[in-house]
Amino acid sequence: MPPKTTIPSLLSHFGANVRRERTTRQLTQEKLAELADLNIRTVQKIEAGEINILITTAFRLQKALGCAWDRLMLL
Repeated sequence: MPPKTTIPSLLSHFGANVRRERTTRQLTQEKLAELADLNIRTVQKIEAGEINILITTAFRLQKALGCAWDRLMLL
């Protein structure tokens, strides 16, 4: 049986995926925040896996990064 996935681990994976996609595109957290119309602190908390975000925020990040959904949702 596969291990149970917890909310904190999902948030951590999502944040790591956002960070990976951001650094691959050589964007700073500040620039990503600007492109996604988010506060820099929000981007920092997302990448750290500290906050649970709305799907609309995930959509704004995905659009700003120009990546496929599956790149952000990888476990």
